[in-house]
Amino acid sequence: MSARLSDYDFELPRELIASRPLPDRAASRMMVVDRSAGTVTHRMFRDLPEFIRPGDLLVLNNSRVIPARLLTEDGRIELLLFEQLGPARWKAFARPGKRTRAGDSFAIAGTMAHIESVDENDGTRVVRFEDAPDLEKLGHIPIPPYLGREDDAEDRIRYQTVYATVAGSVAAPTAGLHFTPEILAKLPHAFVTLHVGPGTFLPVRGDNLDEHRMHGENYELGDDAAAAINAAQRVIAVGTTSLRVLESLAAGPVAPGAGRTEIFIRPGFEFRHAHALLTNFHLPKSTLFVLVCALAGQELVQRAYAEAVREKYRFFSYGDCMLIL
Repeated sequence: MSARLSDYDFELPRELIASRPLPDRAASRMMVVDRSAGTVTHRMFRDLPEFIRPGDLLVLNNSRVIPARLLTEDGRIELLLFEQLGPARWKAFARPGKRTRAGDSFAIAGTMAHIESVDENDGTRVVRFEDAPDLEKLGHIPIPPYLGREDDAEDRIRYQTVYATVAGSVAAPTAGLHFTPEILAKLPHAFVTLHVGPGTFLPVRGDNLDEHRMHGENYELGDDAAAAINAAQRVIAVGTTSLRVLESLAAGPVAPGAGRTEIFIRPGFEFRHAHALLTNFHLPKSTLFVLVCALAGQELVQRAYAEAVREKYRFFSYGDCMLIL
């Protein structure tokens, strides 16, 4: 498989980008990609239990999206908080850059924000607030920019999985958005936590994948989850975030614990723990599309995506899903 980003591109009509979720979480379509047979079939997400066999384990990410996007009253400055450094101190991205240089201060979210420093490599700001901002009251859910709209009350509910319990992400682990409590209760599962960071919004710079560096993200694996993973015959990662937790662990039996990962799964990666993946359809030329190609093979994935476009699947965060077996 190629290490050139330009080889992971595809044409996607704008109308296939799902800007809103379906009324029923479980009503999404599910493309099933069988790697050994090289086949693509079309099912519904509700059919997922049919593909679960004895000894299987679904591994889901229970991170919860925080309303981490802040705007000044006039809307001229925006902060996206993504890593808390203290009670009133965060790492953040800011727009526009010319209004948020080191030493600048401005009123936002009912307090004053002071830009302490700027990382010139990636634009990350360290922001100190005079008082901790009330994110639940004044923050916005950071829905993806490609949705082309502002967040609303519906996103507060639907841009969360039904099992989200541990606050800390700035983007949803979207493969999990399809699950209802009733479907999840039928399936053997365990939870890990990976707080999705800003890397999900950032484009890959340059064409050489070997030169790309991911933003670090914090993860945690509990005792029960580790035991369940070690006992499973087949581990099915629900979402690329769960897969990244699994593949950040050392080979052999997994041990509980917490850590930080910058793993970038790309062509040539040897998978140690994940045997299958449920995931949504991803952006062209993105690290997530590259990850899926690393797991299932570039030719098969690009063929599957071309069929998804022909069959008018719904793409991205609020869209349909793909089961890779």
